[in-house]
Amino acid sequence: MVWRFFCLLGFFSGLSDVGIVTLTPETLQGFDNYVKTAEARLDRQAASRQFLWSDGVKGAAQKLQHGQVLAEPWVGEGDIGIPGGLIHDWVGAVFISAARMDAVIRMVEDYDRAKVSYKPDVMDSKLLSHTDDDFTVSMRLLKKNVLTVVLNTVHEVHYTRVSDTRWYSRSRSTRMAEVVNPGEPGERELAPGKDHGFLWRLNSYWRFEERDGGVYVECEAISLSRGVPVGLGWMINPIIRTLPRQSLTNTLRFTRDAFKPAR
Repeated sequence: MVWRFFCLLGFFSGLSDVGIVTLTPETLQGFDNYVKTAEARLDRQAASRQFLWSDGVKGAAQKLQHGQVLAEPWVGEGDIGIPGGLIHDWVGAVFISAARMDAVIRMVEDYDRAKVSYKPDVMDSKLLSHTDDDFTVSMRLLKKNVLTVVLNTVHEVHYTRVSDTRWYSRSRSTRMAEVVNPGEPGERELAPGKDHGFLWRLNSYWRFEERDGGVYVECEAISLSRGVPVGLGWMINPIIRTLPRQSLTNTLRFTRDAFKPAR
């Protein structure tokens, strides 16, 4: 166990250039192919009678109405191996009691305030552009599990109104840059796709439905990270395999808790 301790220190100390990996075109293509299939499925779901994922989960509505946050892997354990990487696909839900759809949509579209509503996971946020139902947003994300990872990110978001009581949205990351020494004089970005590989892509697909005296909010998060090097699973797994569920659960809980009903 002693050798593992010193190996861990050498690998992650200060997030040095040790352990840098490159996002290859083959890995990115594998992610894009997976996303294409997932988005086709989500489009069919948005047009179906069963709009919400949780409607197909026994007892989910009661759990959500009692304040639970649900989060489950979409398939298997939530990890799908592709050449050079891992795709993480998790889905979850919360219920915002006494909420109206228009107020919830206004809240989630307030991206300048995301740094307040979603802290500490969102360290900073800024709306870069907004045209009709399309938004471009920058965020500084904090991912913490065993070690701390900070990323500067840009996302393109599109909202679709199905009816007065149903909306859905799609957020795709367009830039993910890992930050070394964040907040310090020596702060710098690593080149996107040439870093430690803890988070290369992050897409999220949201559904909102008003009923039962509130609004059900669901999110399916599909992300891409490096694969697990042979012999280093004990070191990497706690980070890249735990973060997706932890991040999704936090995001849903923050969304619910940030809502302030009109007085």
